[in-house]
Amino acid sequence: MQKNIARLRTYVQDMTALVAAHAHDEPKMLAEGEALLKGLIGTDDWLPDEFTVPSAESYRQYLLHCDPLERFSVVSFVWGPGQKTPVHDHTVWGLVGVMRGAELCEEYTDAGKPFGPTGKHRIEPGEVDRLSPTIGDIHVVSNAFTDRPSISIHVYGANIGAVRRHVFDASTGEPREFISGYHNTVTPNLWDRSQAKH
Repeated sequence: MQKNIARLRTYVQDMTALVAAHAHDEPKMLAEGEALLKGLIGTDDWLPDEFTVPSAESYRQYLLHCDPLERFSVVSFVWGPGQKTPVHDHTVWGLVGVMRGAELCEEYTDAGKPFGPTGKHRIEPGEVDRLSPTIGDIHVVSNAFTDRPSISIHVYGANIGAVRRHVFDASTGEPREFISGYHNTVTPNLWDRSQAKH
């Protein structure tokens, strides 16, 4: 089935305009960015199949779009049953919107404070979670299901696959630097309108 890639194209255009106008206003970026992301994940007809494939090894992180100036990136996270991240940070603002399945998010204290979990919440389809160094940036994310994949769309205020950030020892808080990269070598073609009906 052909996907409605125009939905992702429109989202990228809207996010580009938002970042161009308000990149240095984090509260506005998070609020208006959340509304845009809810619009994208509210209809599940646009994500190409090759960016929905889980792996038995670990969760997959597929780049869907990176702004040419690396002001934001859009990433499909595909979680196999029961898969989860280590404790990690981002160092930039982010939005996490669940499209299929559900996710659990366990928040941790900020680096430098006595380290440990501070709370947990579940993110259901259509819901968006916010994060940033200002409002809370360290967490563990996991698939809420042990019998099926979950898929979420993440938007970050940088090219997240190239950002130097940290994973943390869950018991001591000891940080270790890492760069996540991506699991794909190509991105969706948003710009070919040759098959468009309008």
